[in-house]
Amino acid sequence: MFFRQIHRVSSKFINPTFARQLRVRLHHVARVQKPAPEWTAPAVVDQEFQDISSADFLGKWLVLFFYPLDFTFVCPTEIIGYSERVSEFEELNAKVVGVSVDSKFSHLAWINQPRKEGGLGEMNIPLVSDLNKTISDSYGVLLKDGTAARGTFIIDPKGTVRQITINDLSVGRNIDETLRLLEGYQFADEHGEVCPLGWKKGAKTMKPDPVGSKEYFNKVN
Repeated sequence: MFFRQIHRVSSKFINPTFARQLRVRLHHVARVQKPAPEWTAPAVVDQEFQDISSADFLGKWLVLFFYPLDFTFVCPTEIIGYSERVSEFEELNAKVVGVSVDSKFSHLAWINQPRKEGGLGEMNIPLVSDLNKTISDSYGVLLKDGTAARGTFIIDPKGTVRQITINDLSVGRNIDETLRLLEGYQFADEHGEVCPLGWKKGAKTMKPDPVGSKEYFNKVN
């Protein structure tokens, strides 16, 4: 519906070439239930420079998170948090990758800065350099000032976007929530049941049909 509206409006008021570009652009922005935009970029991996791509993570779950800039304030708390808890993601067959518009040299310098001085210290996750801003743009998190919002994307082993959260800059993410969502999507995929409000591993779920949902509501109410 949205794209048909764009077409109707564009045919009346917008240059046809620009309208086509706009429709293509909208179709390539990351959306839930759609293939995640592909990318290849330089990164810092285990203290070394290395080119990595989205294709490297097919067959695994991927938590791709964007942050505004290196050497800032809220960002190191998030990045260190994800890095320190990477084993919990690995237990769920998931990889975690951070992305910002900084250069790979900036990433490495920040990693080499002590944590007591606001640095990152040793990292257990890759940090991708999106210097030309194409990844941030294709995932819909690029802000007008050229930095990225705090976007978090959960991508399944087939490369499909399953969850999108975008925070404004002043509030950091919740890693427990990222893990909860991962566990929920994996449970739903494996068992064919759906997870209600606030679901956590081991809690009751429901079958997505009138009979199954009635059984659930009878148990919890």
